[in-house]
Amino acid sequence: MSALSTTPACIAVDWGSTNLRAWALDAHHVVLARTSSPRGMLSLSGPDAFEQALLETLEDWLPSDASGVEVIICGMAGARQGWQEAPYLKVEDTPSPLADQLVRRRVSVKVQDPRLEVSIIPGLCQSSPHFDVMRGEETQLAGLLGQQPEFTGSVCLPGTHTKWVHLDAGQITRFSTVMTGELFALLGRSSVLRHSVTPDSLDDARQRACFKDGVTSALARPAELSRELFTLRARDLLDPDLPADASRSLQLGARLSGLLIGLELAGHTLALPSLAPVVMIGSAELCQRYQLALECLPEKPASLLYTDLTLNGLTHLHQLCRASTQP
Repeated sequence: MSALSTTPACIAVDWGSTNLRAWALDAHHVVLARTSSPRGMLSLSGPDAFEQALLETLEDWLPSDASGVEVIICGMAGARQGWQEAPYLKVEDTPSPLADQLVRRRVSVKVQDPRLEVSIIPGLCQSSPHFDVMRGEETQLAGLLGQQPEFTGSVCLPGTHTKWVHLDAGQITRFSTVMTGELFALLGRSSVLRHSVTPDSLDDARQRACFKDGVTSALARPAELSRELFTLRARDLLDPDLPADASRSLQLGARLSGLLIGLELAGHTLALPSLAPVVMIGSAELCQRYQLALECLPEKPASLLYTDLTLNGLTHLHQLCRASTQP
């Protein structure tokens, strides 16, 4: 990362469990530079390590005579085990626009280096209809609502722990977290299925067909998932129609992915607003996988894809922060 010729007006940071990403922005929120680091929350020894990790990442953006560069952070830096806890904002307590509430509840962090003015955006929580939390995804939702303030529909944020968020005229009504990605990793790495499945990329027609077949099976018979899972192992041992080369385990891996995502959809499609769109926010590969799964539903919802709205959310929140401090 090279030094900047001008001091950034703001630095936006997405601080996750395993990595952090940062963007240097000018006064109009044009990106001057970007960088990333493996110094995620889990790699740090405790709260006292965060400021040094941030300085090591941003040092070249901070001239020695600069003071008070705003740094707005979302993600795990605000967790209880992070830099400083930014308490969850209750969905039930957000009758006003989400971004306004997040800005009001942001937490200022005391730092040693006078070149930094750090604030952390809180996550969201709910206690009804079930307990749930998110931290980081709320900023992507703020980015979406900055573009579509009255959005009505569902938002899917695929990942290790996929989030489903339901909105009505720009207001979050409820959300759910599903451990589909983690279940896939655990089954493929630590169960008997590790001998039969390989993580798949759905890069050919046969794998896509196996994936969609798994989705359809889980949608039709979600109560039979446990049996379907062991059938993958039995098919590997007995099915003469499976190819004998490496594509065999890829096809079984595709079906495993389809079964798990199909089970996820079986638990959420009844809650999807009729004819309302589903917005996908996340990596292109994962979002396209979920779009493929949605095609298996009897009533296929329209879907829109955003690969990443974190920066949009952070810049939108910074605009509101700046407006709230002006006389």
